[in-house]
Amino acid sequence: MFLSLLPITAWLKSYNHSKFGQDATAAFIVTMLLIPQSLAYALVAGVPPEVGLYSSILPLILYAIFGTSSSLSVGPVAVASLMTASSLANVAEQGTASYLTGAITLALLSGIILLGMGMMKLGKITNLLSHPVISGFISASGIIIALSQLKHIMGISAHGDNVVSQIISMSESITEINLYTLAVGLSVILFLLLAKRYAKSFFMALKLPETYAAPLAKTAPIMGVLVSIIVVYLFDLQSHGVAITGSIPAGLPQFGLSLPSLSLLQELTLPALMISIIGYVESISVGKTLGAKRGEKVKPNQELIGLGAANLASGFSGGFPVTGGFSRSVVNFDAGAVTQMASVMTAIGILIASLFLTPILYFLPKATLAATIIVAVSGLVDFSILKKTWHFSRNDFYAAFSTIAITLLLGVEIGVASGVILSILLRLSHSSEPHIAEVGLIEGTEHFRNVQRHTVKTFPHLLSLRLDESIFFANSAFLEEKIMSTVQNRPGIQHIIIQCNSISEIDYSALEMLESLNQQLLEKSIKLSLSEVKGPVMDKLKESDFIEHLTGDVYLTHYQAFKTLS
Repeated sequence: MFLSLLPITAWLKSYNHSKFGQDATAAFIVTMLLIPQSLAYALVAGVPPEVGLYSSILPLILYAIFGTSSSLSVGPVAVASLMTASSLANVAEQGTASYLTGAITLALLSGIILLGMGMMKLGKITNLLSHPVISGFISASGIIIALSQLKHIMGISAHGDNVVSQIISMSESITEINLYTLAVGLSVILFLLLAKRYAKSFFMALKLPETYAAPLAKTAPIMGVLVSIIVVYLFDLQSHGVAITGSIPAGLPQFGLSLPSLSLLQELTLPALMISIIGYVESISVGKTLGAKRGEKVKPNQELIGLGAANLASGFSGGFPVTGGFSRSVVNFDAGAVTQMASVMTAIGILIASLFLTPILYFLPKATLAATIIVAVSGLVDFSILKKTWHFSRNDFYAAFSTIAITLLLGVEIGVASGVILSILLRLSHSSEPHIAEVGLIEGTEHFRNVQRHTVKTFPHLLSLRLDESIFFANSAFLEEKIMSTVQNRPGIQHIIIQCNSISEIDYSALEMLESLNQQLLEKSIKLSLSEVKGPVMDKLKESDFIEHLTGDVYLTHYQAFKTLS
């Protein structure tokens, strides 16, 4: 039992020199990407830059022990960083000790929530969140993140947690633009965009194999960081108003735990839950996508435990909430990582950078980090979901559009809450009016099909129905009304058979509905029968006295019921 909670024990058994070489290569490349990313997302979260590095050390190691994806790379990500800043906006002022305490508390709460969900085997919680809603939320968050970084690109002061407040705030400071800062920021953006398009071809022109050229191309941000540092230092751009990162403390994070106040816990528990859910959805999506490419099974419940352990580790080491990042996980995969040892080596690389390389980052312009963020989140913005859902499902379109609009106009916290609510309402809406087909026998077979789609055999006194959904509180009244309406319009009906092969479960509301339906039909001298009832459903029905009072019978097959009652 204990070993099943430690996936590391499975891959360590077969670990060898060949795998070590592949993991080491991937770790080197991911480290080059993760250093600027960690600093940049600390900027988004509103915490000191070294906290971004701290959030990329222990979490990687803990996920390597408890996680099930060999490719997933855990650390600070754009959306979780934005949600951290949004959650703490009304708790404390950025740059204060209280703000950092709040960020650490969010990480610890997220870890506890995720671990709890994992222990309760709630890995299927992602089924409650529709893809259009999640896609809409992430796209809107990408826009808010990009806008929040424009102040660093232009060298002005601005604030706001939604598009409207950000635009108004920036417009008030537009005359204060620092041209030197703007030149640095735009140059780095242009470089990163060109690298995104041409770097792979450049490395391949140098005769590098594509397996190395592709991931190396994605480490362009480290080049942008180094060049911009040199430029700021050589031309003394700091004296011209270009904001720099400044002194970043070298050394290890301070490990420990100081208990937050009860009021802080109460204020941050709901935001931590939202961060946990969105982070898990993002992480499991990336893990499953990459796992499918190499036939690897990612276990949802164990992933909750892995991410929970990673967030607890982040909190204990002074970091903020983390999850599996898409860009670095893809780089990790493309670079040839075969086990989570690559993440352990990456953590060691970040640790070395924290100990020895932070003095180099003194002259790093904040505009460079902002440019890195803007280019990174540009890949999150995808409004094609609106076009796709408009043609396929208007309900999905309205849900996606509403999530985007609410997030942009009212902010991330309200946006993610509305997204969760919309997802649940959308699922209930789909289930509240399930497809109910009247079916008939295809002559010469034992198969039944929809009378409106096929030429089938039916009888006036026999109503044969197939319900394509489980019955529960949201749709039981709809089924009852549908059957009674049909009975009212067709007075010759003597028997009704409900084909139950698509009904996987029923709740108490559904049981009460069936009892009421059975009684109403009895009063009209109509017998109710069931066919192809699944075992778990039959067990539930037998727990009550419904079967004893059923006016008809329960048949093993629908064909048997149809032939008997016809």
